[in-house]
Amino acid sequence: FLKALPDCRMRRGVRFPQWWMLLVAILSIMSGQGSLVGMERFAKRHRQTLNELLGTDFGKSPSDSTFRLLLAQLDVAGFESLLLDWMTAQPGVAELDTLVCDGKTLRGSIAETDSGAAKFIAQVSLYSKSRGVAIAQTTYATDASGEIQALRQLLEAVELDGILVQADALHANRPFSSTSPSAAPTS
Repeated sequence: FLKALPDCRMRRGVRFPQWWMLLVAILSIMSGQGSLVGMERFAKRHRQTLNELLGTDFGKSPSDSTFRLLLAQLDVAGFESLLLDWMTAQPGVAELDTLVCDGKTLRGSIAETDSGAAKFIAQVSLYSKSRGVAIAQTTYATDASGEIQALRQLLEAVELDGILVQADALHANRPFSSTSPSAAPTS
């Protein structure tokens, strides 16, 4: 699945395939090494084993700056779509039946505007209860957008036939929940 994602980097100077670096990044994050330096350390520590298991022959491992450059250029939407396809293809994965929307403020992102109001970066996720994973997410700055707009964008990208969507009361207002003028209740 990772090999299917088009490489976002310029071909000049590429020493490690994108699929390999993404796999190492995923494995290092799953091992508790979420930082770029942690990814570098994980790659260095497990390079020989990865070479044996993956049929590669890298004499050295990528540096933290190599991971940083890759992740800065990565097609995030394409990567999220690829991960969703991979999760769906796994044996025993339940059908998508319920999505839970949740918004959270990203720690350390709160700042004060010129008018004294608070602004921050927030993330909205669609979590599949049956699959046990978030299937889509987006971030927004509260001074430029809001949670309702972010959730609308996420839901537009998902096939919703037969799926229950659970969200906070914030999302229960008529303009959000109505899909067309004819869907509005009549008196």
